[in-house]
Amino acid sequence: MMSATIKPRSLYTAVSLYFPRGANIHPPNPIPLYITTQPFSILTRPNTRKQKPIKKREKQQFLHTDIANYQFHVMDMSDAVLVNSSRLKSMVWNDFDRVKKGDTFVAICRHCKKKLSGSSTSGTSHLRNHLIRCQRRSNHGVAQYFSAKEKKKEGSLALLTIDQEQKKDEVLSLVNVRYEQEQIKNEPVCIGSSSMDQRRSQFDLARMIILHNYPLAMVEHVGFKIFVRNLQPLFELVTYDKVEADCLEIYSKEKQKVYEILDKLPGKISVTADVWTASNDAAYLSLKAHYVDEDWQLKRRTLNLIAIDPSHTDDVHSEVIMTCLMDWDIDRKLFSMIFDCVTSENIIDRIRDRLSQNRFLYCNGQLFDVRCAVDLVNHMGQDALEALCEVTQKIRESIRYVKSSEATHAMFNELAHEVQVESKKCLCIDNPLKWNSTYFMLEAALEYRKVFSCLRDRDPISMKFHLSDLEWDRMSVITSFLKLFVEVTNVFTRSKYPTANIFFPEICDIHLQLIEWCKNPDEYISSLAVKMRKKFEDFWDKCSLLLAVAAMLDPRFKMKLLEYYYPQLYGDSASELIDDVFECIKSLYNEHSVVSPLASSLDQGLDWQVSAITGSGKDSKDRLMGFDKFLHETSQSEGSNSDLDKYLEEPLFPRNVDFNILNWWKVHTPRYPILSMMARNILGIPITKVAAESTFDIGGRVLDHNWSSLPATTIQALMCSQDWIQSELES
Repeated sequence: MMSATIKPRSLYTAVSLYFPRGANIHPPNPIPLYITTQPFSILTRPNTRKQKPIKKREKQQFLHTDIANYQFHVMDMSDAVLVNSSRLKSMVWNDFDRVKKGDTFVAICRHCKKKLSGSSTSGTSHLRNHLIRCQRRSNHGVAQYFSAKEKKKEGSLALLTIDQEQKKDEVLSLVNVRYEQEQIKNEPVCIGSSSMDQRRSQFDLARMIILHNYPLAMVEHVGFKIFVRNLQPLFELVTYDKVEADCLEIYSKEKQKVYEILDKLPGKISVTADVWTASNDAAYLSLKAHYVDEDWQLKRRTLNLIAIDPSHTDDVHSEVIMTCLMDWDIDRKLFSMIFDCVTSENIIDRIRDRLSQNRFLYCNGQLFDVRCAVDLVNHMGQDALEALCEVTQKIRESIRYVKSSEATHAMFNELAHEVQVESKKCLCIDNPLKWNSTYFMLEAALEYRKVFSCLRDRDPISMKFHLSDLEWDRMSVITSFLKLFVEVTNVFTRSKYPTANIFFPEICDIHLQLIEWCKNPDEYISSLAVKMRKKFEDFWDKCSLLLAVAAMLDPRFKMKLLEYYYPQLYGDSASELIDDVFECIKSLYNEHSVVSPLASSLDQGLDWQVSAITGSGKDSKDRLMGFDKFLHETSQSEGSNSDLDKYLEEPLFPRNVDFNILNWWKVHTPRYPILSMMARNILGIPITKVAAESTFDIGGRVLDHNWSSLPATTIQALMCSQDWIQSELES
């Protein structure tokens, strides 16, 4: 409460002005008490810089209004009549109903139902003042009720409301109103400068929880309640169930936005499927849509995160995926699906067969089944580390010994200086959950190979975990495998423009290296290479065609990249395989030309010609339709070259580091209208489904523990909404 210096006799004088001797007055509850920081010997206006005495006429009117308000508070309004008058011009009447009780006019607040004087002689100042402090009314727009003169004034008014209807079982008070007089002596309290919208604030709270993976139960934490109530007393605290309902409502609204975006896309959509696990061992299937939008920007949106039972059959899993695709109405827009390397073939075949029945897929579904390239590299990297399992453990123990004491570390540095090892790499224990960190540990240990050998000779008792020369040699070879895998993975995940065209040369380099590794004279190394090559060939059989088409659509390479790598991979049969790829490219181009806007206009002319001869009889109609198609095809082939021909005939675009292939096709769409449609669909396919932050993780994606125990529908709403809101903020 604001401290005030009030002289006893002055207080008596002030009160006597309001309630004359003999008046039977019992103030209603709550009643506002105006307390100023200055002693007053005569009644003064509150909330003004300079306290001025109230004139006698104003004093009587002030007294009359205040007593009348109390009378209205206890008045029976059962037979009151609502009055609508065009003379009520003040904006305060937007928040009051003016009723008539006998000969008395009463203004009833629409928010808290408090009754005040509605007489024309009372004015509207008391109504405006009530709106400013009405706790059941949002403060949004309160400033409009201040006059221009009052907005410039700085009052020292403290408004204390005594409300006996406050819940007795409420542990936390709404706001701490204890102020020290020294703290507020020169600080005015501004009532109309803040705004609070309850509904908007509830949604802001729900969005904060969604964005930052906060637990829903935080709204019932004592510390959170104290913080919110002291920050904004007017905010009504929400329950767990309420904030969950708000999150579901946000999900519903955001889903509609994403649905409209996908419905209006100019091209096709590719979908990635990934499995998540929760702390309670529950499994969830995540579906994400990838596409190139109308501005030629690569986009991604989460579609579903649905609970699955791993024990279910492949038929059930494929049906679940199809249901999700049809729910979003994108089954007809689907171009390809990206799975991990261990997904059952039966699931993919069933989905492809369903889509092929309606002829939704290009090239008879040859490009539908795509496997994740990063997932492939991760599996091969883990195979390499598994082959070095014993060696890796010895390296860890050796590093622990070196780091065990300052004396041992100093001796290790001294030996490094003696054998002239000047490596700047730091010896450190790896993180077993990140396979690239194990590679870095092994790489650093190799540079200190001579030092570890000298340390073994210097302290053979303590250095129990020494490596033989054969182990060092094998570790050196396998570490070179890991180096290639780490470099390729970084290209995939750190690229500024991660479109499908960047994968072909990197994958081809891995292919060539595997061929050489299989020729290693050490059977231990060659057997490891054969194991990795088998996994690679499974990937290559499914994805090599798509990778080649994507490389052809890169104006820096076109068909030249195939002509460079295929002879190295296939030898004499390379030319035949290149021809097969080009036949697929032409077939894909022709299918796009059928659905292009340019082809549609030509087809309309063909339809007009056919419809003009419908009266010639059935046989004539059929013969002329075939002739018109022949005429259309031959005239087109004899005339100007197609988009594909023009594109391949032109010289290569110069290579540079920051080349943006999507921007190139955006600029060249008018020149290659059909081929640009094909480029939009192919380049939008994500050859990897692994998020950048989990690129080198050993194991799958795991749900946040704050949400793992929630119902499946709530988890889906939170995860999908989080992705959609983050994407909107990033854009």
